[in-house]
Amino acid sequence: MAARGHVQDPNDRRLRPIYDYLDNGNNKMAIQQADKLLKKHKDLHCAKVLKAIGLQRTGKQDEAFSLAQEVTTLEPTDDNSLQALTILYREMHRPELVTKLYEAAVKKVPLSEEYHSHLFMAYARVGEYKKMQQAGMALYKIVPKNPYYFWSVMSLVMQAISAKDEKLAQTMFLPLAERMVEKMVKEEKIEAEAEVQLYFMILERLGKCEEALHVIRGPLGEKLTSELQSRERKCMMLYTRLERWPECNALAQKLLLKNPDDWQFYPSYFDSLFHLMDQSWSPPEDAEHCSEGSVHHTVAEVVRFVEERIKVEDEKDFRSLRGPYLARLELMHRLRERGYPEENLPGEPLDLMVQFFRKFGDKPCCITDLKIYLHLLTPDQHVQFINRLSEMVPLGEQGEDGFTFPEDTKSLQRHLCVCQLSRALGLHHSLDVGGKLRLIAELKAHYHHGLKFGSSALKTELQFSDMYCLMAAHVYIDLWTETGDEDMVWQCLGLLEEGLSHSSSNAQFKLLLLLLYCRLGSFEPVVDLYSSLDAKHIQHDTIGFLLTRYAESLGQFSAASQSCNFSLRFFHSNQKDTSEYIIQAYKYGAFEKIPEFIALRNRLNQSLHFAQVRTERMLLDLFLEADVVLSLEESVKAMSLSSEEDDVPWDTLRDNRDLTVFTNWDPKQRQLTDEHRTRSLEEEKAWLRIRSLTLRLLASLTPSGHAASQQNSEMSNENGVGDRSSLHRSLLSQLNQTLHVAAQIAEKHTQYPLLGPPSTRLASALSVGSCHCQAAALHLSVHLQELESAGLEILNKSKGDLLEMKESKLKTQPSLLENLVFFLETVSIVLWSASYCAKILRPLKTSLQKKKKKKKDVNTAMPLVVCGFQELTGNLQDLLTQTVEHIRGQESGITALKLASLTLEGCSRVGEEASFTKAAMDKVQSSYLRSLQEVGDLLKKRAETIKNLKI
Repeated sequence: MAARGHVQDPNDRRLRPIYDYLDNGNNKMAIQQADKLLKKHKDLHCAKVLKAIGLQRTGKQDEAFSLAQEVTTLEPTDDNSLQALTILYREMHRPELVTKLYEAAVKKVPLSEEYHSHLFMAYARVGEYKKMQQAGMALYKIVPKNPYYFWSVMSLVMQAISAKDEKLAQTMFLPLAERMVEKMVKEEKIEAEAEVQLYFMILERLGKCEEALHVIRGPLGEKLTSELQSRERKCMMLYTRLERWPECNALAQKLLLKNPDDWQFYPSYFDSLFHLMDQSWSPPEDAEHCSEGSVHHTVAEVVRFVEERIKVEDEKDFRSLRGPYLARLELMHRLRERGYPEENLPGEPLDLMVQFFRKFGDKPCCITDLKIYLHLLTPDQHVQFINRLSEMVPLGEQGEDGFTFPEDTKSLQRHLCVCQLSRALGLHHSLDVGGKLRLIAELKAHYHHGLKFGSSALKTELQFSDMYCLMAAHVYIDLWTETGDEDMVWQCLGLLEEGLSHSSSNAQFKLLLLLLYCRLGSFEPVVDLYSSLDAKHIQHDTIGFLLTRYAESLGQFSAASQSCNFSLRFFHSNQKDTSEYIIQAYKYGAFEKIPEFIALRNRLNQSLHFAQVRTERMLLDLFLEADVVLSLEESVKAMSLSSEEDDVPWDTLRDNRDLTVFTNWDPKQRQLTDEHRTRSLEEEKAWLRIRSLTLRLLASLTPSGHAASQQNSEMSNENGVGDRSSLHRSLLSQLNQTLHVAAQIAEKHTQYPLLGPPSTRLASALSVGSCHCQAAALHLSVHLQELESAGLEILNKSKGDLLEMKESKLKTQPSLLENLVFFLETVSIVLWSASYCAKILRPLKTSLQKKKKKKKDVNTAMPLVVCGFQELTGNLQDLLTQTVEHIRGQESGITALKLASLTLEGCSRVGEEASFTKAAMDKVQSSYLRSLQEVGDLLKKRAETIKNLKI
C-alpha cells in the first residue's frame, strides 16, 4: 500500500504484517493482526485505520466508517495515518472527507509542503476550485516554486470554466489569472512549456487573439517544443479566428512545402483562398504580401501550387505521398460546390481518380480516400469508372469456378478496392436476385482463394481477403431484407462464422454477427462475441448499446444483468478515474488537458446510454428479485430508490452512440441520415422516460421509496399517505403524457438502415399493449376498480412458434419472444400493484366482517372492489398457468427440431460451409431454449406469489 513507504520506526516493524495482509487481499488476517497490535498499543492510530480498511473490504462499511471517524476526530498529523485514511475514504467514495483531514493537518503543521500539497490535491478530487486557488498560493508562499504558483492560476481558470455566469468568468476570474501570469512574465520567471501553454489558454479564452499571437511568435513561444508544429498550429488557429486570411494562406503554403502530406493544413489553405476571393483581396504593389510571406489569392495559383506538389511526387523513384493527389480532388470538390466553370477545373474527376487508383490502389486506404469523392462522378460514369479500374487489376490464376484470381497481395488489394468502389456506387444494389447470388459466389471464391496469402499469419492478424467475406455477408443481408428469405441470413451467419474461424480478431465479423443474432432473437452467442471484442474504456459508452438493447428483451435475464453491470462499472469508475487524471495533469503541468478531462467526465455523466443502463438494471433487479428473493419494499430500499427523485439529466442528455461502427460501403442514399439520428434519439428518450417513470411508480408503491418525499414535504400528513397518493397520481399523469408522445413517435414507423441504430422496444411495447396494461395496473393502486383483459391480449400476441421448420427451412419469430418478456414484466407490475392494493383492502374487509358479525346480517354482500380484487387474482393465476403451459410447449417444439434435415439453397461448398451455417442455427436454437427457460422459471415464481396474494 502507498502508506508503507512513509511508516517510521519503530512502528514500521509493527505495522508491516498488516500492510502485507491487506496487499495480499487477506483482509480477515489484517483485522486480527490490527486487533492484536491495538491491545498492546492503544494509541497507534494507523493500526485502527488499517483495521477499518480491512472491515471496509469485507463489507462492514458502517463499522469501518465509525473506526475511521474515531481517528479523524483526533486530527492526526502522522503521515501514515493520514495516508491510510485517504485510501479508506477514497474506497468509500467519500473524497470530501479527505479535505477535512488535511485542513486539520495543515492547521497543526502550517509549514509542511507535503500536507499543503495533499490538501490541494484533495480539493482537486472534489472540484473545489476556489479553495484550490487559495491552497496553491499558500503553498507558493511556503515554498516559492513555479508549479505551485501556476496551480493557483489554473484553479482560477477552472473557476472561469465552471462559472454559470459567463460575464463573471470574463470580467473577474480570467483577467485575474492573466495578471498573475503577466507578473511572472515581467519578472522573467516563466520556466516551463506548461506555463506558456496556460498563458495561451487564458488569452484565448479572453478572446485576446492578438496578444496570444504575440506570445506564440515571441521568445515565450520557443518553449512550445513537446508537440510537432505546436506553434504553427496555434498561429493558424489564431489567424483563422482573427480572419487574417493572407497570413493563414501564406503560413499554410510554407508548412505544405515542408510536408506536402500533412492534411491538416490543406483545408486552411483552401478556406483562406476562397475568403480572399470573396473579399477581392489583392497584394500590395510595393510591400510584402503579409508577415508570413507571399499569398496565393487566385484559383490558378492554388492549382499551380498543388500541381507542383504532385509533379514532385510523380518524379520520385520511391514511395509517393497521397496528400497532394487528394488535395487536387478536394480542390475540385470545393470549386464544384462554388459553381466554378467546369472547363476551368483542374482536370476531369474520373481521370484524376483513375490516376489516384493507379498510384495507390494496392493500399487498404485507397477505398476510404476515393469513397468521399465518388459524388464528383456523374451516374453515367459509374460503370465506365469501374471498368477502367478493373483494367489495372492484374488477375492471372483461374480457379475451378471460372473466376480469375490475383497472384499476390498487392493485386488482391487492387481487386478488393474495385469491388468496394462498385458497392459504394450502388452497382451491387442494382443487380437482380440472380445477379446478387452470382456476386456472392464470386466474392466467396475470392475470399477462399485469398486465405492462402495469410496461411502463416498469427492468430491476432487479419486475413488479407477478409473484406471479401464481409462484403459477401452484406450482399446476403441485401437479399434477406429485400426478399424476406431467411435462408439468406442463415448462410450469412455461416459465412461470418467461417470468417471468424480464420480471422479470430476481426472486429467487423464479430459486430455483424452480434447484430444478426440479436435481430433473430438469439442473445446467447452474443455475450461471448461482445466480450471477445475487448471493448476499451470509452467504447463501453459508444458501442455498449449493441449489447444492452437486446439482453433483457430477448429473455436472457442473467446475461442482461451482467451486461448492465459491465457497462455500469465503467461509468462508476469514470468519476474516480477522472479525478486521478486531473491530479496527474496538475502534477506534471499538463494544464490544457484538465478542461478536456472535465469535459470527458461531463460527457459520460450525461450519457444517454448511462441513464438507460442504470434504469434498466434497476428494473431488471426488481423483475428478477422483488417478491422472489426480497419483498418489493426491501428491494426498493436496497437500491435506495426514491419515487420523488428523477436522476436522469433530461436537459443535458448526450447521445454518445457510435452509429458508424460497422464497415459500410452503401451509397449515400442508403446511408444513415441526420433525420434518422434525430428520430432515433427522440425514440430512445421517450422509451427511457417510460421506463424511468415506471421505476419511480413502482418505488411509490412502497413506504421506503417514499422516505425522501415524507421528510421533505411540508404538506404531508402524519403518516405521509396523502402526499404519497398525490405523488403517485402526478407520476401516473406524466406516464400518460409520455405514452401519448410515444404513440406519435411510433406512428411515424421510422425504418433505420440495418447497420444503423436499432429501434427501441417502444413500438413493440405499444403495439402489444404492454405499456397501457402496466399503466392500468399502476392506476389500480389509486382507483382499486378494474384491470382490463389487457394481460390476456399480450399473451395472445406472444403465442405462435418462436422457431419452426417450414418446407425444410428454419424460420424465426423473435417478436414473439419479446412479447413474452413484455408479458412477464407486465405480470410483475400487476402483481406489485395488486399486493399494494391487498394491504389497503385487508383492513377494509376485516372491519366489514366484524360489522356483519355484530349485525348478524348474512345477506350483506362484500363491496364490488373486494370481489373485483378476488376475481382479478383468480384470473391472473389462470393466465399464468396458461403461459407456463405455452412456454413448456414451445420448449418441447424447439427441442424436437431436427436441424440436420434442413436444406440450404445456393450453398455451393456444401461440406465445410454448411457446417458453419448449421452451427449458427444450433446457437440460435440453444439461445431460444435458454430464454424460454429463464422466462418460464420467473413466471413460475410469480405464480407462487399470486397464491399468497389473498385478502
